[in-house]
Amino acid sequence: MEFNKIFAAVLLAGIIGMATGIVADMLVSPEPLKENTFKVDTSAIASAAPAAGPAAAAIPPIAPLLATADPTAGQALSKACAACHTFDKGGANKVGPNQWNLVGAPMGHKDDFNYSTAIKKKHEEGAHWTYEELNEFLAGPKAHIPGTTMTYAGMKSEKDRANLIAWLRTNADTPEPLPSPDAAAPAAPAGGAEPAPKSGG
Repeated sequence: MEFNKIFAAVLLAGIIGMATGIVADMLVSPEPLKENTFKVDTSAIASAAPAAGPAAAAIPPIAPLLATADPTAGQALSKACAACHTFDKGGANKVGPNQWNLVGAPMGHKDDFNYSTAIKKKHEEGAHWTYEELNEFLAGPKAHIPGTTMTYAGMKSEKDRANLIAWLRTNADTPEPLPSPDAAAPAAPAGGAEPAPKSGG
């Protein structure tokens, strides 16, 4: 008997709640807005969006500096590369390949060194270590040839790069002819070795 009373009370409360909801909906029926009453002007936000950053500055040609470059100063600079490279004829490979006869050489030409995939690809494409290639590679190896295993951060001084390249040029049986001082990018010659100082390749 008590159970029936409880059940009836719950049922009655549910019916009252439902009826109240129906009546409330009939009395209050708001219409949805067709548009926001408070408009936000987004044009200023769009115009304030930052523009794309400027492209990285191009590296000036090295040819004009090579005419007055100092190979002796370049040899002194090469000491920082000696932990990873040798420069003498017939020298052993280290972390990076031997650099004898580098200037003008095909990239990745040494059969006894395991080059990075990036350098192997350059070799397949017929790329050479021209004066300008060396200049840009030494300025930032990973920026110039993405994927190289060379860990050197880069030589920022144009004068230092010119001196180092002038010295590298002397490490050959027949040094590569110097480019004309007003030459922007000499044509790729044929020759003998592989990447530049300080680590892999």
